[in-house]
Amino acid sequence: MYRTMATVGGLGRVPWAPGTWGSVVGLALGWLAAHTISPALGWTLLVLTFAGCAHIGTRAERQLAQHDPPAVILDEVWGMAAVVIALPWTAASWGWLLGALALFRVFDIVKPPPLKRLARLPAGWGIMADDAGASAYTILIVWVIRSVAVTSSTGDASIFL
Repeated sequence: MYRTMATVGGLGRVPWAPGTWGSVVGLALGWLAAHTISPALGWTLLVLTFAGCAHIGTRAERQLAQHDPPAVILDEVWGMAAVVIALPWTAASWGWLLGALALFRVFDIVKPPPLKRLARLPAGWGIMADDAGASAYTILIVWVIRSVAVTSSTGDASIFL
C-alpha cells in the first residue's frame, strides 16, 4: 500500500523521467487547488501533508530496501503542488506554470546547496526535505522574475507590498 502511494499509483515506475511525471501531477493538483480552495487552506494542506508524505516515503523505502528510490515520486507531487499553491497567480498562465515546472525540476535534479544535505536526512524526511527546498528555490526565483517583469512594465513595485 505505501509503495503504491509513494509511486503515485505506479507512475513512478515509468522508465523515463519518473520525477518529471510526478511533478506534472503536482502541477495539476496545485492548479486545481489554486482554483478551488482558499490560499490559507492550501497552505494548511501543504503543512499537514508534508509529514504524511514523509511517513509514506519512510515506509516505501523500507519496502523497496533503498534510500530515496527513484520510483518514489510523491515528493515531486508535493513539491510542485507547493510551488503552484504558493504562487497562485502562476495558475493563470501556462507560461509561468511551465517555467516553474522547469525550474523545480532543475533544482530537484541538481540539488544546489543545501539540498544535497537535506536529501541525506533519515528516511522519508530526506525524501521530502530536498523537494521542499527545490520548491522554495523555485518560488523565490519565479517571484523575483515576475516582480522584475511586472515592475518593469508598470514602473510600480507597490503591487508586491
